[in-house]
This record gives sequence, C-alpha cells and structure tokens, in this order.
Amino acid sequence: MSLDFIPAAKPIIGDEERAAVDAVLASGMLAQGKQVAEFETEFSSVLVDGRAAVAVNSGTSGLHLGLLAAGVGPGDEVIVPSFTFAATGNAVALTGATPVFADIELDHYTLDTDHVASLITEKTKGIMPVHLYGHPFDVEGLGKLAAERGIDLYEDAAQAHGASFNDKLVGSFGTFAMFSLYPTKNMTSGEGGMVTTSDAAVEHKLRLLRNQGMEKQYENEIVGFNARMTDLHAAIGRVQLTKVLGWTAQRRQNAAFLDANLENVGTPAVKAGAGHVYHQYTIRVSEDRDGLAKALRDEYNIGTGVYYPVPNHRLPSFNRTEDLPNTETAAKEVLSLPVHPSLSQDDLERIVAAVNAVAKAGA
Repeated sequence: MSLDFIPAAKPIIGDEERAAVDAVLASGMLAQGKQVAEFETEFSSVLVDGRAAVAVNSGTSGLHLGLLAAGVGPGDEVIVPSFTFAATGNAVALTGATPVFADIELDHYTLDTDHVASLITEKTKGIMPVHLYGHPFDVEGLGKLAAERGIDLYEDAAQAHGASFNDKLVGSFGTFAMFSLYPTKNMTSGEGGMVTTSDAAVEHKLRLLRNQGMEKQYENEIVGFNARMTDLHAAIGRVQLTKVLGWTAQRRQNAAFLDANLENVGTPAVKAGAGHVYHQYTIRVSEDRDGLAKALRDEYNIGTGVYYPVPNHRLPSFNRTEDLPNTETAAKEVLSLPVHPSLSQDDLERIVAAVNAVAKAGA
C-alpha cells in the first residue's frame, strides 16, 4: 500500500477564507480599502502588543520600505546574517546601503552578537537580525549592543508570527519589524507583508512609501512606490489571524513530540525565555544530510526542506569572501522536517520512525 505524501509545508485555506474573498469581490472594492485598514488594526492587537501595523504587498517590500523609512540609504551599512533567505540582504542593497554579513551561533541559527560587535564601523546604521525558523534572535544581547553603540535594531520577523522573548512579542523590539504573509508562513494573506513600528515618523513614512508618496489621493508628499496590499489579500489575512494562535499551539505540540522521539539527529534548541513558533522544525545532520532527505522522500514519501543551502554572501548576487564558519556548517547540515498543524498523529509517528531508521542506518 502506497503512503500518502507528507509535505514539508502546507498552507491551510478553508471555506472561511474563500467566503471572505468572495465578499470582497462582491463589494467592488478590491484595492487598498476597509479590509486593509481592519487587518492592520487586528494584526496590531493580536501579534505586536498594539504597535502600529502597515500592510504591504510582500515581505521583501516591507523590509525595503522599513529600511527607507528608518533613514537607511547610500553610504550606510546594515549588519545582517548570511544564513537566511536572500530578501534580508537584498532589501539593504535596494536602499543603496551595503549589507555586511555576520556569522550565526549554531544553537538557534541566529546572529552571533560578538561577531556583530566586531563588524560595527562609523558607517553602521543598524543591525537587522532574523528570528530564524520562528526562534527569537538574541534580543537582549543585540538590543544592548545597538543601544551602547548608538545604532538601530531592525527585526526581520518574516518567520516569527507570535514568537516572544521573556513574554514580549517579537515585532515590538526594533525601530521596525517585518512579518511575511507568504503562503508557507505560519499565517498567510496569499502574498503580502506587515511592517510594525512604535515610531510615528517611521509609520508615516511607511504609509507614504507604499502608496506613491501619498496618504491622501493626489497629495503626493514624497516619491514613493506602489507596494499596497489589496483588499482581497487582507480579507484572507484577517481570517488567518483568527486561527494563527491555535495553529501555533499545534506546531508546538508537534515539535514536542518530535523532540521526545527523534534519535541520532540534532533537534532544535530553545533558549530560556524564548517562545519558539516553529515555522520550521530544523534538525542538524552532521553526515550526509542530503542522503537522509532523499531517503525520506524516496522510501517514506516524506518531504523536507533545506533552509538555506547557499549562504547569502556566496550567492552570485553578492559574491563576497567573508569567513563565516558557523554559517557554512549550518548550510551543510540543516534539514527541516514537517511540523505544520495539518499533521496527524499517524503522520508524526511515521516521520519519527522514518528519520530514526534512516539516521541509524547512516542514510
């Protein structure tokens, strides 16, 4: 009997999301209208302790516009991880500033605070760490470092909806934070992003930048972009927002089962005080990671993901020569297993049995 495929990620789109989209289509108001404004208000309340939230058309746009609104531009440097999706460094480069790639620590795959400190120069405008895989970065260490050195802290929270540190939600630490709403994230709007901030000037600049430089029609205050979210996307996001906390609880329950039962692989570490939301459940495989992934797919019909196989500083788009040993190790050894809330108990048991069998046999 063939086994059904277990995907590494699975967006959950149901009847409520379809009904919400149909209602927008029937209204005739498809672009940036009431749904977007309501989504911003609700996102602020549920996920960022009341910080202002500004909806945009993608996570990458959110990073780009957030940096611009914070005053980043040509001649500046922003320190970022190389071990992440390319959008982080791309957004810095798109402002005309220079991304400076720092190494990570291998427990949580987030920026190494000591290495970041060694890279700060008179050109450093800010640090933009990533709450990678849903685990908060070193909020205390990097926050203290930024304050002592007089530079900004920006949060790439693309994968961290509802994550926290010491009971304070991510997205409420930096000058701004960006949450991605791409289909594979912990919640989605189909496509989109949300930028959060407590700085009124940054919020105002964000709202101008996303909409051709205007908040009121035909009153263009600055040169801006067309980075608006549609009401169609916001309607999906509003429904998902009512479900994301429950989905997070299920992700954590799934992760706890994997933690308790996986053998011969390195399971995710969680820092004291950190509220991990398990966008990814990422293990370390020191020998033949790719062989393990292939065996899981070919023999057990289980999908996995490698996030990320090529460090950003070595991508052709940047082509840098920094020595980032922990980044290189992670890129060779990480493997993300399914942890999404659609998994059944049978799925979880099958994942555990497969990984343990393959790992024990040496892939």
